[in-house]
Amino acid sequence: MKFSNGCWLNKEGVQDFSPVQVYFARQENNHLRICAPTHRINHRGDTLGGPNLTIRISAPAPEVLRIRADHYMGLAERKPSFELNIDENSQLIYEESDELIKVFSGSLRLEINKANWKMIFYRNNERITESGSKDLAYIKTGWKGLAYDDCSLENTFMRERLSLSVGELIYGLGERFTPFVKNGQTVDIWNEDGGTSTEQSYKNIPFYISNKGYGVFVNHPERVSFEVGSEMVKKVQFSVSGESLDYFFINGPTMKEVLMRYTDISGKPTLPPAWTFGLWLSTSFTTSYDEETVNSFVDGMINRGIPLKVFHFDCFWMREFNWCDFLWDSRVFPDPEGMIKRLKAKGLKICVWINSYIGQESPLFEEGVKGGYFLKRPNGDVWQWDMWQPGMAIVDFTNPEACKWYCEKLERLLDMGVDCFKTDFGERIPTNAVYYDGSDPMKMHNYYSYLYNKTVFELLERKRGRGEAVLFARSATAGGQKFPVHWGGDCWSDYESMAESLRGGLSLTMSGFGYWSHDIGGFESTSTPDVYKRWCAFGLLSTHSRLHGSYSYRVPWAYDEEAVEVVKFFTRLKAALMPYLYATAVTASRIGIPSVRSMVMEFNDDPTCAYLDRQYMLGDSLLVAPIFNEEGLAQFYLPAGRWTNYLTGELKQGGAWYNEKHDYLSLPLYVRENSIIAVGARDDDAVYDYSDGVILKAYELTVGKSASFQVYDDKAGLGLEARISREKDLILIDAKTSKSFKLILVNVTNVASVDNASFIIDGNDTVITAEKGGIIRVNLK
Repeated sequence: MKFSNGCWLNKEGVQDFSPVQVYFARQENNHLRICAPTHRINHRGDTLGGPNLTIRISAPAPEVLRIRADHYMGLAERKPSFELNIDENSQLIYEESDELIKVFSGSLRLEINKANWKMIFYRNNERITESGSKDLAYIKTGWKGLAYDDCSLENTFMRERLSLSVGELIYGLGERFTPFVKNGQTVDIWNEDGGTSTEQSYKNIPFYISNKGYGVFVNHPERVSFEVGSEMVKKVQFSVSGESLDYFFINGPTMKEVLMRYTDISGKPTLPPAWTFGLWLSTSFTTSYDEETVNSFVDGMINRGIPLKVFHFDCFWMREFNWCDFLWDSRVFPDPEGMIKRLKAKGLKICVWINSYIGQESPLFEEGVKGGYFLKRPNGDVWQWDMWQPGMAIVDFTNPEACKWYCEKLERLLDMGVDCFKTDFGERIPTNAVYYDGSDPMKMHNYYSYLYNKTVFELLERKRGRGEAVLFARSATAGGQKFPVHWGGDCWSDYESMAESLRGGLSLTMSGFGYWSHDIGGFESTSTPDVYKRWCAFGLLSTHSRLHGSYSYRVPWAYDEEAVEVVKFFTRLKAALMPYLYATAVTASRIGIPSVRSMVMEFNDDPTCAYLDRQYMLGDSLLVAPIFNEEGLAQFYLPAGRWTNYLTGELKQGGAWYNEKHDYLSLPLYVRENSIIAVGARDDDAVYDYSDGVILKAYELTVGKSASFQVYDDKAGLGLEARISREKDLILIDAKTSKSFKLILVNVTNVASVDNASFIIDGNDTVITAEKGGIIRVNLK
């Protein structure tokens, strides 16, 4: 939201009140409280009018400072608030002199100029950013006179502006399909059902991260308006309606450390079950299907050697106009329980589509009205409209009885054999509704998605056990990463939409989300076979992979026979990479660093990576560059170091751009130097004992450095831990495991002998076989 008219003026009717000095400061419990008048106090008479701002500063976690600015503090609490992990007993360390207040949190320091208000954030002695004169402000719009003449709380806002340095770039703010670097953009944190080709977003997160190694989390569930180098080109501005502003300033110094600390506060991404990393296949949306159709798809995949793990039933598993009644349409599924049992006998998990809306024709509608389970209008009527389902109502998840009622309906499906739910929608939530617990509808608009997904996720944990719950969710707000997995929403079936999907996913994982998916082949319309095959390669090198469309099927043979080979090749490649991929997911769940990472996150000091949004890192070591054109041409950048083509073994020197042409069974997939890629003994399933017969592939080991890797079983138990170091003529392997394993030294053939293991030279590689863990010495010629 913009308040200014150029550099010196405000817009007509806008008046801002900014701190000009620190009048006094005192410690209260674990925070520092500052009285900050918005006009200079020269004598006692100047204290008789306002407004003043009350600033409270605390250090709720190491390397984190929390700043709360209030005009009026006597307002009634407005629910909801984000569920945050905050140490209420944290100790505040600060110093005060005649000129300055200094507040410390680890290497992070905030200095406040007392005489002429200014806040400067430092990392040790490095200035990170600052909020200067007129930046922090209480703002009135529709201004007609003195603040104390206008006691109305309407048209009031709180604003902060933090400076941008030369070359500083901003990322994150949720899943956004606009340019990856957010500089120059106006971003409103407001969930919308807008597809992937507009500025609207399904997943708005009031958190941004800078390439200078800090992040800002604005602790407001309602609309937060960001002006990122737009209204004022050398500032990031964020504003909220009302009398208070609350934000966390999070130090790195690396972008990864910022995310680790942000997810310490907002919640770590929960680890999805191992089976969710396998291939998902959907009925698609408005297509016609019954059990015979479903079996033809499943058997077609099996007979063609394509490992399938999850089958998803989209909306029309229920009767039309009845969404949601959570009852199978008996006209096409007369024996749903038997059908599910037969599908599960083929090794599949079952997912069904749901949302939190109850259409008027649903038999559940009357139950919900009588029970008081729906959102209401101010006059007490049930809130209804005709968008999506005629006369639909919306479940009120602030009502514990409504949550119980909703979960009881889902529980019947789980008892029938359903394994998980696609929690669709949750974005078009009205702001003129009344909630059971009195929650503010403006704050609930975004936060509704959190309660919706949390309710379903926690049901799955109760029924299936911790570690077995998963959603396929579209809407989210801050903290939504605790209820994975999230997919990118409704995209078109072309290269442009494929690219915007990747932009959105990279933006989301810069916002605290650990895993991400998208509709392979696109959702709307039907792609060409060319786009489908390229999207399959991309989609099967994402954490979660689903074939799903709108009015046409997404089975590969619907395109051409080559598409079958492409899906089979990349599905099996992903299954073989599961020891590596699952380890990246474990890392995401434990420390908050996502599995799918932007290049700038992994290579923060390489300026070339700052704008790259058509390639990404899959974990620490694999670089993926999808192909976005029908010529099969790939243009990609390799950062400094030596990189090895995973599929061919070809070596390339980094710090350079490359152009390659690829057939459909290939794409640029490069391994970083000094890396270990754990490869499974199987490629026919996503779930197996990843440490049993695992192959550790070591790439371009660097003299004087070491590489390490952990392999987990499919329940996240540690199965193998390996550390490899290299000196001039010696490679030393320290492996902790009771099982046999292989080590492949890629592009290494100058091995003289190996102690405590056997070896052979296989083409350009050395293959070492060990019967158990221990110390293995590889002596080089």
